[in-house]
Amino acid sequence: MQRIVDLFAGAPKDLRLQALLEYSRKVPPLPEHLAGHRDQMEQVVECQTPFFLATEVDDDRHVHLFFDVPAEAPTTRGFAGILREGLEGASADEVLGTPDDFYDDLGLSEVISSLRLRGMSAILFRLKRQVRERLAASSPGGTGMSPAV
Repeated sequence: MQRIVDLFAGAPKDLRLQALLEYSRKVPPLPEHLAGHRDQMEQVVECQTPFFLATEVDDDRHVHLFFDVPAEAPTTRGFAGILREGLEGASADEVLGTPDDFYDDLGLSEVISSLRLRGMSAILFRLKRQVRERLAASSPGGTGMSPAV
């Protein structure tokens, strides 16, 4: 994730928006077990566009991220692409250690609206909450790994 932050922080304002749009293309399609099953994902209602996410934590405590966001919402989809690129396969501790306002370090507040920034903050908040829930469910006394809802 730090590499992405450094890339954005060092880029001129107009290139930051372009880079964000490039990341929108890095969101892969949902895997078969989630495709067409938004009921198994959590909606981020703070986003202006329909945005759904799910997380999974494997036995090695590595996090896997899944996003369902329309291509017609390129800035929000770009943020999902940044999260996916920077955090997919990271340890649960690394994900939970991601600063809540890391998008400020990206310089995104200069290129997108405060309403969209609030949505981005909500995405990261829910993602981290899901990771904490997965860890609690898989710990001794927990109920095992359950799908994100």
